[in-house]
Amino acid sequence: MKESYFKRVHAQTPTRMWINNVSRSQADKAIAAGATGCTQNPAYTWKMMQDPEERPYVMEKLAEILKSEPDDTQALVKLQRALVEGIAQKFMPMYEASHGQCGYVSIQGDPFDETEESIVRYAKFNTANLPNMTAKIPVVPGGIKAIKQLAPERVPINTTEIMTIRQALDIADIYDDVCAKVKDPAPMYYSVITGIFDQYLAKYVADKGIDVSPDAVWQAGLAVAKKTYAAVKERNSQIRFIGGGARGLHHFTEMVGADCVVTINWKGTADKLIEEDPAVVQRFAMPIPQSVVDELTEKVDEFRRAYYVHGITEEEYEDYGPVVLFRSSFEDAWKNALAEIKTQRAEMNR
Repeated sequence: MKESYFKRVHAQTPTRMWINNVSRSQADKAIAAGATGCTQNPAYTWKMMQDPEERPYVMEKLAEILKSEPDDTQALVKLQRALVEGIAQKFMPMYEASHGQCGYVSIQGDPFDETEESIVRYAKFNTANLPNMTAKIPVVPGGIKAIKQLAPERVPINTTEIMTIRQALDIADIYDDVCAKVKDPAPMYYSVITGIFDQYLAKYVADKGIDVSPDAVWQAGLAVAKKTYAAVKERNSQIRFIGGGARGLHHFTEMVGADCVVTINWKGTADKLIEEDPAVVQRFAMPIPQSVVDELTEKVDEFRRAYYVHGITEEEYEDYGPVVLFRSSFEDAWKNALAEIKTQRAEMNR
């Protein structure tokens, strides 16, 4: 009997699938399909609040938290951890059977407070109860400082909001330094958010009226991801690569062949790939044509900032367009979840 798509990918390549922002039932389906880990982001709680299947469970958890937590933001932080821990429990047998090589589930703190102090506090809180919970930390100035503090303490970390080669190399340098000084360090991942980068660049090109081939723009995120992957590999770094932010099936299929994890949503991506059942073709090693790179670097300044090591500075990471786009989706969902918590608290106090 022919194996399903993701299981064939796992059997034939080093590429692994992680599922993103899933409900409990979707997590079960994803694990059965071959998922080896999971990412949840700050939009997760609001997504589950809107899910008809999950909402009663979420509201029950929230009601318990509100009995003892007077602050709405802290109530949201506690609710998010409780919900993500429910998913992490599903991946725990995999984590234990693999001796900590897979089965990780990542969680990120308040997107409105990305200071070092806040990130460190939330990372420790979120990973305190389960060994397969990883702190998801944005690679912005406050996040970089937090990573330097947390990594030597053996906190598992998924670094995120990486849109440029410079960000990834900065994080690889930190992890290499930790590996040289700390015995058996916790794993660290660097997530190049390819899909969001492509989404941003396509709109940027359209808004600016830049005359550039759509085929070149389609390959922009992959070009950054492939160059970043090669640069980190050249350093023999032990940091692990994640391709994230998928906005199309190609954001998984074009990554097949890389020694990496690719995070995708269940609905619209994982389920579609299972349904379509494409051939397993290792496309990642195929180089981006130099003509494509030349066109993008000559015409699109925002691509140059991502593609060249010295195209951007650390101080600019937080305000770089693709990073802002990614973070804004989290901020909107976080605000909506806070509004729902305020409503639920008012109803409880009537």
